[in-house]
Amino acid sequence: MPTVKDVIVKKPSDEETAACQSWPIWRCEASTFDWVYTEKETCLLIEGKVTVSDGRDAVSFGPGDLVVFPEGLECNWNVQEAVKKYYNFG
Repeated sequence: MPTVKDVIVKKPSDEETAACQSWPIWRCEASTFDWVYTEKETCLLIEGKVTVSDGRDAVSFGPGDLVVFPEGLECNWNVQEAVKKYYNFG
């Protein structure tokens, strides 16, 4: 089973950023919730600050970060600042 250590957080290339801008946008106010990834998700944060934990480890990301969540990850989202992100599943 994947853990948050399998989450990829990086600064995207100009090409990756351009590609993400055609994806849908998801918004979320500051909150905490559990989430299970039934498929791989790639997202680019436009606004906000998030820490995702699997109960053992945690990873944080914010504006400008390209994040890839593996299929099968069970985690808790702690949205410290309201999020706006581009996202794509698959």
